Amino acid sequence: MRRSRTIQWEDPAVSAEAVGEHSGLQFLREILAGRLPAAPIAATLGFSLEEAEAGRVVFVLVPGEEHYNPIGSVHGGVYATLLDSAAGCAVQSVLPQGMGYTSIDLALKFLRPVTVDTGKVRAIGTILSKGRRTALAQAELRDSEDRLLAHATSSCMLFPVPSP
Repeated sequence: MRRSRTIQWEDPAVSAEAVGEHSGLQFLREILAGRLPAAPIAATLGFSLEEAEAGRVVFVLVPGEEHYNPIGSVHGGVYATLLDSAAGCAVQSVLPQGMGYTSIDLALKFLRPVTVDTGKVRAIGTILSKGRRTALAQAELRDSEDRLLAHATSSCMLFPVPSP
């Protein structure tokens, strides 16, 4: 049985150009409201931003077969992408206008398998510490019964971004 999936995304340059126009939280809320396009990786994997507040963000995904590894469960790279996105955007949510971030590292632990039977999962990112040049965040992947599926920590480098 063959399966197929069609993916559409918007021009990522639109959001990239808008980063310097907003505080980090305003930027995320513009994406949440649909006024700025989400990252193309969100369309590729099928996840979306569901909540954004200062120091905390939530991404959601309903796992499908397209996320599977060859042994019949969601690939660790999908976990990693969700957790990296949540941790990084938690950092983004506390940045002032004119500042951006990039991940320096990501350390994660897989605790439970995820399959299509798991249902919707939430990647919850929170900031732990923010300095002038770096920030530390964590992210948890949880199922609908609030069981912890995976955990990650991420260090991020902070830097100025150009304003238009």
